[in-house]
Amino acid sequence: MSEHAIEVHQITKRYGAIQALNDVSFSVRRGEIFALLGPNGAGKTTTLSIIEGIRRADSGSVQVLGMDMATHARQIKRRIGVQLQTTSLLPDLPVIEQVWLFGRLYGIAMNHTHALALLDLFGLREQAHRLPEHLSGGQRQRLALAIALVNDPEILFLDEPTSGLDPQSRRTLWDTIRRLRDEGRTIVLTTHYMEEAAMLAHRVGIIDAGKLLALGTPGELIRQLNRPTAITLPDIFPVEALATLPAIVAINREGGRAVLYTQDEPRSYQALMQLAHERGLLLNDVRIQPPTLEDVFLHLTGHTLTNEVMPTAALS
Repeated sequence: MSEHAIEVHQITKRYGAIQALNDVSFSVRRGEIFALLGPNGAGKTTTLSIIEGIRRADSGSVQVLGMDMATHARQIKRRIGVQLQTTSLLPDLPVIEQVWLFGRLYGIAMNHTHALALLDLFGLREQAHRLPEHLSGGQRQRLALAIALVNDPEILFLDEPTSGLDPQSRRTLWDTIRRLRDEGRTIVLTTHYMEEAAMLAHRVGIIDAGKLLALGTPGELIRQLNRPTAITLPDIFPVEALATLPAIVAINREGGRAVLYTQDEPRSYQALMQLAHERGLLLNDVRIQPPTLEDVFLHLTGHTLTNEVMPTAALS
């Protein structure tokens, strides 16, 4: 059995004059969380829809669970679960009956106990007999996840699963995604949140304007950037003393603060603490900022992700 759950080979897709995907290739390992990271309109949803068998690529091929999507779409679809950006729910059908309905679409006759057990996994038992209009945004997203699991899929596709959610709902959904991966599922998600990709994904593919620009673990992508770490501190040392610290490559001073740029943060920080001790100074409010996926994206594309910024409270 191949170590890869998904293999994508040189897929392209056009919509009229728009090149949505341009020669995109990557693989997803079994049992990992893989994130496609990029701004809205980058080609993330188009890529997922082709892998899921919802759309057809103009060229290229996709293998899922060792089968070619072009010839085995029906077999593949029975073994995957899909949460779209917006899952269409029937407005007059209570939550538990939504689960029953989607089970029926997979040929699964779910009894009351089975459906409640699935809702329990997502904290939705108390909402079992409510209509969708009475659910919060986070509850609707969790219901969409429950529906995506009615067929006990081996691979779960999540398209912008936390978009528009408040910080607490976002954190709760992150925990749920990790738990599903711990059960042995392969999870592929799209996101335009840098922090979400860094917090959840084993590996990240950075996509922009239909092109896959980089692929690797968040740590690998950041190390490949080879950018220094910034250490910000009160401007209480002469620049000559700071320049003697090991691995310092640049120093900026402005607004009563000094910013040291280092290629070896542990060595530089330890030496900085020793310098403060030798001079009898108490060094407070020291901030360390290593390079991030945002820096990687800016380096690769020449622009930042200008979509919604994730509240920092979501990371606490």
